[in-house]
Amino acid sequence: MAAGSTSDNQLRVEAALQAAGIAADIVEFDASTRTSADAAAAIGCTVAQIAKSVILRAKDSERAVLVVTSGINRVCEKTVAQLVGEKIGRADADFVREKTGFVIGGVAPVAHVSALITLVDEDLLHHTELWAAAGTPNSVFRITPDQLLHLTAGRIAKVKEEKTT
Repeated sequence: MAAGSTSDNQLRVEAALQAAGIAADIVEFDASTRTSADAAAAIGCTVAQIAKSVILRAKDSERAVLVVTSGINRVCEKTVAQLVGEKIGRADADFVREKTGFVIGGVAPVAHVSALITLVDEDLLHHTELWAAAGTPNSVFRITPDQLLHLTAGRIAKVKEEKTT
């Protein structure tokens, strides 16, 4: 784990957790936890326990859509489009930073700078504990599925891309 100064983004996440009554036990690593596999290896959990924050762009309204999904899943954009009622596209780094205040790889599921449409992957509910980005590409925090749902006010949905054989 890394020592040193805490970023403003990490402090924003910590404040949001504390405001919700959740112990803000943020863990910072020397190595990046930018990908789900990197995070799971650093933490010592399964990739499925990583609550990965994916930001998509609603094409008509220009709103950001946050999909908090299991680290082992790919998000089906067609399904997300049906759930939010408009076409969806990938968000570039500038859009992600503008709408969330975070950089790609460090997007937390909370403490965004603007209101987001939020969907939570139903597969995350099968775990007793999850780990999510804490505002930087090398910091994470532990959370339960119930806490995640409470914090994000997200709608539970089946968002994963189904594998075809």
